[in-house]
Amino acid sequence: MRFRNWWSALWPTRRSRALDLSLAGGTAVFDATWLWFAPQEFWLPPPVVSVCAAILALSLVLRRRHPVGIAVYQVVWGTVTGAGGIASLVILYSLGAYTASRRTVILVALAGYLAFLAWPGPTATDDPFLALVTLGVAFTALPVVLGLYMGARKQLIASLQERTRRLEREVHLLAEKARAEERTRIAREMHDVVANRVSVMVVHAGALKAVAARDPARAAETAAVIGDMGRQALDELRQVIGVLRQGEQALPLSTPTLDDLRELVGQSTSAGLRADLCVQGEERAIPPAVGRTVYRLIQEGLTNVHKHAGDADTKIGLLLLPEAVEVEVENAPPDGRPEHGLPSGGNGLVGLRERVVALGGTFEAGPCENGGYAVRARIPLPAS
Repeated sequence: MRFRNWWSALWPTRRSRALDLSLAGGTAVFDATWLWFAPQEFWLPPPVVSVCAAILALSLVLRRRHPVGIAVYQVVWGTVTGAGGIASLVILYSLGAYTASRRTVILVALAGYLAFLAWPGPTATDDPFLALVTLGVAFTALPVVLGLYMGARKQLIASLQERTRRLEREVHLLAEKARAEERTRIAREMHDVVANRVSVMVVHAGALKAVAARDPARAAETAAVIGDMGRQALDELRQVIGVLRQGEQALPLSTPTLDDLRELVGQSTSAGLRADLCVQGEERAIPPAVGRTVYRLIQEGLTNVHKHAGDADTKIGLLLLPEAVEVEVENAPPDGRPEHGLPSGGNGLVGLRERVVALGGTFEAGPCENGGYAVRARIPLPAS
């Protein structure tokens, strides 16, 4: 296992492993052959220098993992033995390409350059010192600069790839968040359509059962109300399903009016609830989003009264201000436990809070001091 980890640390991919092994082997053969037959005289015999050059070239297998160490080894080993050649160029390139610190690259490259000027390779040379300086700059600086360029390019590509992966993750998270918000919105709409309408229909059905025998006219009127509410529920349900199929353009464009609010309160009143709607302020057109939210607030408030307070006295207050709309649904303490036993999932008030907060308003719901319950909201109007 340790050998496998060490092997993987040296070469992250099969392609890099094949490249480094073939580069080390080919460079070792080339440098050893070239220095064996080189016409210059060295401090050591040509066969020894050739073997030293092959050893230096074989160290290229470590150039990715230890570029600084290999470069220092090349400076010391090449200066002492006279070995070098193509392996030195590759080592200098690897120093620039795989070393994180540019200061370290410059220091090691400068040490290699000074070693090149004092290189005890040939025992005699007719080249002037200026030509040796120029050759040293070309021999040392060019591979280092090329390595720095390739290293910066690889880092840029890796950074762009990481940024792309991060953007993909962010897009995935945003899509998940959007799907979760859409599921929440659809659940809220389904609750408004099904729970509220059906709850009032159940109350009407109970009233119909109570008066069917002794008051046929009242029973017929209640049955008509149940039918109307059923059709309204089906129509709203169809609109919600249309949103699922076609998108937001399937939403109804009409805004509930005060007449719609009075009709909504009248439906609960006909079911036996003692409800009173009080409108204050100048009656005017309300933005669609605000109007639908006000309608849902009153609708959910009346539904909760049916569920938990039976036929308790209920006051619905609607205050139309120039800058906001305030809604309040407050019921008196119930006389007893409602007979119809409507179930409650506890999601209605949560959905109302989400609606109001989404419009920048405030929402509160809780028991009153007299034992009743109140739902209050303030929704700001958008600036005209």
